[in-house]
Amino acid sequence: MSGWNEADLTGPNGDDWRVPVSELAARQNRLGELLLGAGLQGAFIQHPVDLYYYAGGRQSASMYIPAHGSENPRAVLFVRRSLQRAFFEGGSDDAPHEVLPFPRMAQLVSELRQRGVTSAPGLQFGEIPATYSERFVNAFSEFGPCPDATSIIHHQREIKSSWEMEQMQAAAEIQIRMFEAVEAVGGEGVSELELVAAAEAISRSEGFGGNVHMRRFPLQCDRGVIVSGRAGGIPSFFDSAVGGTGAHPLSGMGSGFRRIKPNEPVLVDLVHAHRGYIVDMTRMFVAGTLSEQWHERLEDMLAVKDTVVDVLDQGKACEDAWNEAFALAVELGYKDNLMGMKPDQSRFLGHSVGLQLDESPVVAAGFDRPLPVGGTMAIEPKVVYEEGSIGSEDTWIRDEEGMRPVTADGAWPWLTEW
Repeated sequence: MSGWNEADLTGPNGDDWRVPVSELAARQNRLGELLLGAGLQGAFIQHPVDLYYYAGGRQSASMYIPAHGSENPRAVLFVRRSLQRAFFEGGSDDAPHEVLPFPRMAQLVSELRQRGVTSAPGLQFGEIPATYSERFVNAFSEFGPCPDATSIIHHQREIKSSWEMEQMQAAAEIQIRMFEAVEAVGGEGVSELELVAAAEAISRSEGFGGNVHMRRFPLQCDRGVIVSGRAGGIPSFFDSAVGGTGAHPLSGMGSGFRRIKPNEPVLVDLVHAHRGYIVDMTRMFVAGTLSEQWHERLEDMLAVKDTVVDVLDQGKACEDAWNEAFALAVELGYKDNLMGMKPDQSRFLGHSVGLQLDESPVVAAGFDRPLPVGGTMAIEPKVVYEEGSIGSEDTWIRDEEGMRPVTADGAWPWLTEW
């Protein structure tokens, strides 16, 4: 007998924070269409983020989703633990998929055969560890070699539904309060970590789950990157413009113990995730006033930002947005400082966001396709010098009418003085 019941699994004020059954059904159905088009009979979903996306929760489980036209068209979630919770999070009796205990590996193939499976399902080789995936490659070997379904799933998730956009809008409203908290407690002598703590308090109280999910190994990100003065010029392992000192070498990015000094730039880059959906925003602060040179740098980065938005708004390729915005930055004199200092410069100006911080496509060379209608992207041109960093960032949605900001855009000042 379980010591808990489903009434315990709620959001604030008893709200039902499960993914709607209609969302899960639409996602599973769409993947079935994509699998059919790719010539795959099915996909075996195992990455935690994708289990949440397709099954409504991230239990220890694997999910088989068949291609359209399969003998048994219903998806099935095989659960190690917790079966009861997986059943509830997937919609209980209304779930669009079956929820079953995970069979022994020797029985898994038989279970799939009974469902009409005759060829190896696609695995997420781009998302799960090799030693883990090898177990299933071996188990499915009698079906033949397992294809890779990673890119199919990534491309599906690029286009957000109306419900997903609503979650990101809710995240953005909470994020504004995080910036208000930074404004309220900041000033000369306050440490970077104290500012992060103020923002974190708001985020956690509103339901942030504690993890910013990423695709790129080593899957780490400090979502509160607040760097002041010279700390803004320190690089880190993380592929971004701004590194920061971090609290210690194992946490070697983001905010540290440096205290704010007068008249130096303080870059505040905050991420919030509402029910898993991420928004990303950066604004500048200063205790006192910034020099005319720093003001000019900020204005120039806003011009670079406008170029990226304009190119994406026209439906041009993300690579085109990079080329045009990079050319402008070079013309303005920032070739050696855009998105970092040599040899630690990042080569992008925007990254798609959703359930993960580093989704596709990216405003960078090689992404020769547009941000799709329904795509959501954080656009973040920044320049970095030894004495600090400066720039902006907002999260945008491309809808049928073009690009529109999800986060504050001009509704929050680009520079706030304490």
